[in-house]
Amino acid sequence: MALFGSCLLFAPPSSHYVSGLSPRTRREPNALNPSSTPPELFDRKLGLARLRRAFRTGPADFLLRQVRDDLADRLAPVLRRFPVAADVGTPLPHFRDLISALPGAETVIRVSPEGAPDAGGLMTVGDLEALPLRRQSCNLIVSGLALHAVNDLPGALVQIRQALVADGLFMGCLAGGDTLKELRACLAAAESETTGGLSPRISPFADIRDMGALLQRAGFALPVTDSESLTVRYDSMFALMADLRAMGATNILCDRQRRPSRRGLFVRAAQLYHERFSDADGRIRATFEIIWVSGWAPHDSQQKPLKPGSAKQSLARALEDMRKP
Repeated sequence: MALFGSCLLFAPPSSHYVSGLSPRTRREPNALNPSSTPPELFDRKLGLARLRRAFRTGPADFLLRQVRDDLADRLAPVLRRFPVAADVGTPLPHFRDLISALPGAETVIRVSPEGAPDAGGLMTVGDLEALPLRRQSCNLIVSGLALHAVNDLPGALVQIRQALVADGLFMGCLAGGDTLKELRACLAAAESETTGGLSPRISPFADIRDMGALLQRAGFALPVTDSESLTVRYDSMFALMADLRAMGATNILCDRQRRPSRRGLFVRAAQLYHERFSDADGRIRATFEIIWVSGWAPHDSQQKPLKPGSAKQSLARALEDMRKP
């Protein structure tokens, strides 16, 4: 989801706190390769406008409530105190409210999209591609369903890692590659039938293997990725599209078709959806894949792989011993 806005300056209650710099003044072309400019896949200005519209009309938050509960389960085994924590990019305060209740959470900052609803607490408007967080200022950073719509995902991960203190934890989730696979297939088939061509209508989503590599590339230690699939049922494709609109999750691709599509395209897509992906009761299925990522800022106390050549027994010898009676 697209995030823009200027950073608010707070009087810091401790030495760890938000920077007073505006995100626009801190933005770099690419945090991993400053000489290159990341491709503009998403119209972030349009994405922010649609997110604001969703906030005004009453956002659909069932996915955020689901991942909030998942985050609680994932943080429960972590026997660590997080005096300074930040929720970055999550469109609603679900994650902020959760980490505020953690033992030892003294300061919790929410870096959110401009116009996002708030329920109190410390909040600053910020952009995931130019985080208004000081280096080594947070013990914990979380992010919910936002990273899949940034143009410079590697750079955003680098900035998150830089904002963590040594041995600080990052945990977040984003939409995965199987998200809305049924809708994507039906829209493509209907458009091919009715117009003889295809246009970009659903954003490309991350692959779980790519996310693991990106975490390592961003400098995280002990990176972990996994995915969960959630199936939601609807009366029709149009009910699904209404929910996507209420999430602020409609098409914001830069290469999207700019002229309005004919109604016949969507009528045909809805017919195909019902034929291919409906249950016995007539309701259709929609898949949402959630990729979870986590990693730690490097620290000397963490487990490290052995150096090459330091093994005391060769793999061939071990396999040979296993074959012996």
